[in-house]
Amino acid sequence: MKRTASAFWLNSPGAGEIREVTLPAPSEGEVLVRALYSGVSRGTETLVFRGGVPESQHAAMRAPFQEGDFPAPVKYGYLSVGEVEEGPADLVGRTVFCLYPHQTRYVVPVTAVTPVPENVPAERAILAGTVETAVNAAWDAAPLVGDRIAVVGGGMIGCSVAALLARFPGVRIQLVDADPARATVAKALGVDFALPRDALGGCDLVVHASATEQGLARSLELLTPEGTVLELSWYGDRKVSLPLGEAFHSRRLVIRSSQVGTVSPARRSSRTYADRLALALELLADPALDALITGESAFEELPQVMPRLTSGEIPALCHRVRYGKSA
Repeated sequence: MKRTASAFWLNSPGAGEIREVTLPAPSEGEVLVRALYSGVSRGTETLVFRGGVPESQHAAMRAPFQEGDFPAPVKYGYLSVGEVEEGPADLVGRTVFCLYPHQTRYVVPVTAVTPVPENVPAERAILAGTVETAVNAAWDAAPLVGDRIAVVGGGMIGCSVAALLARFPGVRIQLVDADPARATVAKALGVDFALPRDALGGCDLVVHASATEQGLARSLELLTPEGTVLELSWYGDRKVSLPLGEAFHSRRLVIRSSQVGTVSPARRSSRTYADRLALALELLADPALDALITGESAFEELPQVMPRLTSGEIPALCHRVRYGKSA
């Protein structure tokens, strides 16, 4: 029996289409998953959609089940939630998360799927990849009780990090963003909000996630002497200038990167990617994180929706893609 599915492909920078693909029958150790929802990570995926991945980063930026190569044609994405239709008996019928592109059905190894806890709805589970990145950032940041913290950049990653760091005892935390509309999201997450000019200084730690020069410069300004900026932004093919003169050295400030794909051996040597993802899914039991999903469309609409997400015509943190029951 011929098995087919539909997948979203980027044909050329700025233009995508739905393609029919042929699926193999799952063999031993594999599962067939029918997609329920997927998520568009607006920062990374719109960078890919506009063709902004630098050639030097083509290998580093590959998604686990990506097909094709940058800049295009390429099938890209990594936030998929679906139901196992075929595979081991203990997984059939289970809702699972997988780092798979936008596709109606797919066959992957059993090891590539993570069961979604029963208290986490499939609609929210698409955030697992983002919250997993936030978990890694929190491990790298290693905040202390009572720290004064700012998260600069109220996008999908910044909001996720702020939500996690707000759980630390006694911390003072602000989400800082130039868009006043982010105040609504911050309130839903239980985090204080400030525009850049109004942000509280004297921070022991600033997590920067705005992917702008202005945001990184403001992050340095917010630090107390010997404070640290944890840099989460990835700038793609853009050059970034930094104000490292004036009081940068006399205040002994630190800028440190956090690599989203790996766990720092020096900080969490015993924790694997699977550990991190399982923890992220547990944390998604909190309904407050629904605030990170700010739009939804049908899978068939992706060729029209992606350009609008990339241009900012559709403002979004995480944009959810829904699949029909007969997908």
